[in-house]
Amino acid sequence: MYSDDPVQTVRMWRIYVCAWVAFLLLMGIALQVDDLRQGRFDTRVVAAILKSTPHAVFLALLWPLSGCLEHRRPPAWAVVLIHACGALLYGVMCYSLLWFLIGVRQPLAWYFWPLLYALMTYCVVAAIFHIVRMDHARRRQAEAARLAHHLLVTSEMSALRNKLNPHFLFNTLHSIIALMRHSPAAAEAALFQCSDMLRYVLRTEKNGVDLVTLDDELQFVRDYLDLESLRLGPRLQVDWELDEKAGHCPLPALSLQPLVENSIKHAINPYRRPGRILIRTSLDERAGTLTLTVGDNGPGADPDAFKASRGLGIRTLVRRLELQHGVRGTLSVRTAPGAGFVVTMSIPLAEEEFKLIKE
Repeated sequence: MYSDDPVQTVRMWRIYVCAWVAFLLLMGIALQVDDLRQGRFDTRVVAAILKSTPHAVFLALLWPLSGCLEHRRPPAWAVVLIHACGALLYGVMCYSLLWFLIGVRQPLAWYFWPLLYALMTYCVVAAIFHIVRMDHARRRQAEAARLAHHLLVTSEMSALRNKLNPHFLFNTLHSIIALMRHSPAAAEAALFQCSDMLRYVLRTEKNGVDLVTLDDELQFVRDYLDLESLRLGPRLQVDWELDEKAGHCPLPALSLQPLVENSIKHAINPYRRPGRILIRTSLDERAGTLTLTVGDNGPGADPDAFKASRGLGIRTLVRRLELQHGVRGTLSVRTAPGAGFVVTMSIPLAEEEFKLIKE
């Protein structure tokens, strides 16, 4: 059985009834215009108009008929044949109504124009009903496609995040193992720090959402840096340049930590000298974008070589931004041999989110 959207159906019937009322009023005014000029009003015209309401009732049956045809999907010739029979039936009904009202007192040629008018009216109403149903079907298909795309994006976002989680866990455990060799007490503290970080990761997994606030992500990065500082000591130096207004901005979970981890891996781990990491956040209220920057003073890299062999963290972040924000979400890298490594992410904010932040 086919079923219609109740809201769309009620709206369509309201339009149908209003259209018929407007048509009957217009026809009544047209028939009475001469009498009204002379100050007369012929009630017989009103009675004749009211007697034409069966036309509206009969043509209303085309709505369920069009729905049945949409559900069964017969070939085009069958649809044309069904409507041809319906048009003839409607024409015969119009003839019967004329015979009932005025009898057969006119030549048969006089009835040709009412028959032609009836056939044209049937065709117009049938075409309108089919067009309305086609529009409803198009809307349903567009909504289904939107939901399918949303599910696809959600699944891919979850898969990308699941790639990051084991990657983060492996590197964190590797740091703890390195601590255990020379500082068991520091390793114990690192395990407690790691448990807090895992709660953050598991919380985002449990809630089934990929977005967190910038404050939550920064706290996760601080916990990660505290853990790494147990191993690196004074070699790890961090500069924070944070925009306080941006704290409630949403962004994908695990966006900053992979960038910070990348800087530690390439700018601090291989060297005995201290290394410096810059973490900057800024909110552009005019453009409605959140900008995040993570940079280091490490050895940098050749831009062409980097593009050819981007690591898992940056590749994953680029793809997540594409899925979440399309072309509006961007990630750029500025690096050169001996010039450090700077990654800048630009995340657009939805209008509703930006209003909440401004409030």
